[in-house]
Amino acid sequence: MSIEVNLLAKQYDEQKAVNQISFSIQKGEIVGFLGPNGAGKSTTMKMITGYLGSDSGSVKVCGREVAENPIAIKKKIGYLPESNPLYQDMYVREYLGFISGVHQLANLKEAVEKAIVLTGLSLESKKKISQLSKGYKQRVGLAAALIHDPEVLILDEPTSGLDPNQIIEIRNVIKEQGKDKTVLFSSHILQEVEAICDRVIIIHKGNIVADDQLVHLQHTYTDLHTVTVQFEEAVDRQWMETISEMIKIEQVKEGYFKFQTSSPEKLRKQLLQMAIDRNLNIVSLQAEGHSLEAVFRNLTT
Repeated sequence: MSIEVNLLAKQYDEQKAVNQISFSIQKGEIVGFLGPNGAGKSTTMKMITGYLGSDSGSVKVCGREVAENPIAIKKKIGYLPESNPLYQDMYVREYLGFISGVHQLANLKEAVEKAIVLTGLSLESKKKISQLSKGYKQRVGLAAALIHDPEVLILDEPTSGLDPNQIIEIRNVIKEQGKDKTVLFSSHILQEVEAICDRVIIIHKGNIVADDQLVHLQHTYTDLHTVTVQFEEAVDRQWMETISEMIKIEQVKEGYFKFQTSSPEKLRKQLLQMAIDRNLNIVSLQAEGHSLEAVFRNLTT
């Protein structure tokens, strides 16, 4: 196993950020690490990389305990943190050369050039980092994570700030790297996770609520659908709660509701009948399929 997490825990004052979670990831796996804000994703990633100590439990990377071998482990990990700290006054090539030196690479120029080409930084490579857009700064962070050809990649929101074309390019980089590396990455863009990952881990309030192949997760929840309805008028929530085919209900805003149901067609018919009976005007009425978003919402709300 390239990553082994066993009963890992971290607490801040009264809040359990990570509550004795366990999972393992093999070489060649690209695993999406999902959860709402504050769920414990970044804290877990920091503990795996050794940037943050745990209160209890253990982490092994490439068979070695992180707590016992912090420097050796960091040599095997490429880490792109969510905040992506960069030296703004350095030029792109200068910064990547500095990172190469930190890793004590034999051929610095070759490593820098390879990372620049891999992450599509060639046209921006002579600029100061402070002059770059957010998307290109994100690429510099990714280049720094890849420059020493690590065995394990930990990427916290790697596509943050990228435009749609850039997202596709970085997605392809991650998929290519995942062929012979272990990749754990978090993202709030669930379509990206569906496009890249075969396996997903979902964490909620410090606990792992799902860890399975993506297709299995979606199959498990084939009986769950999301139906959204928006009325032109303000509608009393109590009226919506009388819908018999409803499992869960969420009021997004005034006149706009989301339902969890196992019978989307029956629920839609009930909403239409209610609109007729109460003289309401429906602006939109839609049923969502078994997307990762539907699974995510069910497990984290």
